[in-house]
This record gives sequence, C-alpha cells and structure tokens, in this order.
Amino acid sequence: MLRWTLIFLIIAIVAGIFGFFGIAASAAYVAKILFFIFIVLFILSFVFGRRRGSDIIP
Repeated sequence: MLRWTLIFLIIAIVAGIFGFFGIAASAAYVAKILFFIFIVLFILSFVFGRRRGSDIIP
C-alpha cells in the first residue's frame, strides 16, 4: 500500500508542477486537491505501515 501511495504522490506532484505554474486553471485546481489528498494518504500509510510491521516478532 505504501508503494501505491508513493506512485500516486509522484503523479500528484507532477500534476501540481504543471498546474501551479498556470498551464491550465482547472488542472491547477485538480492538482492541488490531489496533492493534499496524497500527502495525507502517504503520511497515514507510513504511520500505519510502521505500526503493523513492528508487531512481527523476528
């Protein structure tokens, strides 16, 4: 799940680069929304991924 979040985060950053610099107003709006959504998903998957992995006894 962390891998998918990283992939979507990169896609959102690339979309943000195009949108934040004024290439298209609608693309900027969508990119900003996706950027913040995937930042939150990245943080959540990082936190919960670490928590679940620490329960395993080597």
